[in-house]
Amino acid sequence: MGYRYHIAMTNFIPTIIIGAGAAGLFCAAQLGKLGQQVSVFDNGKKIGRKILMSGGGFCNFTNLDVSAANYLSQNPHFVKSALSRFNQWDFIAKVAEHGIPYHEKELGQLFCDNGAQDIVAMLQQECAANGVHIQLRSSVESVQRLVGHENARFQLQINGQSWYCRNLVVASGGLSMPGLGATPLGYQLAEQFAIKVIPPRAALVPFTYREADKFLVCLAGISLPVTIQAQCGQSFTNQMLFTHRGISGPAVLQISNYWQPNQHLVIDLLPHHSIIEEIKQGKSNTPKLQLKTLLGRLLPKKLVELWLKAGLLQDETLANLSNTRMENIAQLIHQWHFTPNGTEGYRTAEVTAGGVDTHALSSKTMQAKDIEGLFFIGEVLDVTGWLGGYNFQWAWSSAFACAQAIHDLDQ
Repeated sequence: MGYRYHIAMTNFIPTIIIGAGAAGLFCAAQLGKLGQQVSVFDNGKKIGRKILMSGGGFCNFTNLDVSAANYLSQNPHFVKSALSRFNQWDFIAKVAEHGIPYHEKELGQLFCDNGAQDIVAMLQQECAANGVHIQLRSSVESVQRLVGHENARFQLQINGQSWYCRNLVVASGGLSMPGLGATPLGYQLAEQFAIKVIPPRAALVPFTYREADKFLVCLAGISLPVTIQAQCGQSFTNQMLFTHRGISGPAVLQISNYWQPNQHLVIDLLPHHSIIEEIKQGKSNTPKLQLKTLLGRLLPKKLVELWLKAGLLQDETLANLSNTRMENIAQLIHQWHFTPNGTEGYRTAEVTAGGVDTHALSSKTMQAKDIEGLFFIGEVLDVTGWLGGYNFQWAWSSAFACAQAIHDLDQ
C-alpha cells in the first residue's frame, strides 16, 4: 500500500469547479442540492458575465425544439445522452419555478422578458440556497494530479494558495469574447492530462469583406431575409445584415459554424420569390415598368442602386429583357457567390467551435475516461450549438449530467 497522508480540511473541498459561467454555476447548484460540498473559482469580478451579454442582454436561455441535429461535434452522438436526461422542458420548468417571465422570439427561441440578469440571479440564488461557495478574482495557476492521498485526486494552486479536491470540473468556457475574461485554461488542462483538443475557432461569428467587396460598405445597416448555403450543403434561411466590415445577422452567424477558410457561400437574396417569375408577370402586366422599379419593390432600394452604379445591373423596361438577361439577373439575386476574407474572430464570436475532444469523455458522466475525478462541461468541449439557445441548453444539460455522476460516484 502506498503511503497516504492527511490534507488539512480547510483546504480540501470534495468538488471544485473552475468557471462561474452557465455550466459551472448550474453544475454547482445541482451538486449543492444533492448535498455535495462544492466551491466555484472564477477569474472574473462577477459571475455569469457571458450570460449577461447574451441575446442582446435578454439571454436566449434555450429553445423549444432541441435535438442532436442542432449541434456540431467530431463525435456527433456525444450530446444525446445529456440532452435526453435534462432537456429544454426541464430548464423551462426551472425558469418558471423562479417566476422568471419569458417569451418566444422566433424559431422556438426563448428570451427573458426583463433581461439576462434574471437567469444569473436564479443561478446565484440556487447556489446560495444549497451552500455553494463562489470565489471570484481567482486565478488558477496550476493543477496537479495526486497519487496516494487519502481523499484528494487533484491539487490546485489558486492565487498562490493550495487547494485539494476529489472531483475537478472544468467549466472554463471557450475563447469567444476575450473582453469578458476568456482564457485557454480548459484546453491547457486537457492537454496536460493527454486529452486531445480539437483546434478551437470562432463560431457564430460575422464575416469580413475581401477588398473586392468593400464597395458594399455603404449598405451598412441594411437587413434582408436570405437563404445562405455553405459548400458542405448546410443552409439557413433568416435575416442577413450588411455591416461596415462585412455581413452578419442570424443567417450569417448560423452558417459560420459550417464555413471553412477560402470557401465561398451561395446567398439567395430573395428566397421567397422567383425573380424570373416576377419579371415575367411584370412583362405581362406592366411591360413599360423599369427593372429598377420592380427590383426596388422586392429588395432594398439602396442595394439595387449600388448594383446599377457598379455595373452589375443595367436598367431597362421589363419588355426589353431577354431570357439571357433574366437568367443573369436571377444568378445575381438568387446565387450570389460570396467569399469571406475571414471572420471577425473571437472578439465578436458568440461561441468557440472545437475544444476538448469528447471521444476522451463519457457521454453519460462528462468524466475523462482515463482520469478518475476529472470532468469537462459546457463550451470548453468540442460541442457547438446553432444560434438560438442551443449552446445554453448544452451548458445546462452537460452540467446536470456531471452533477448527477459526481453524486452517484461519491455514494
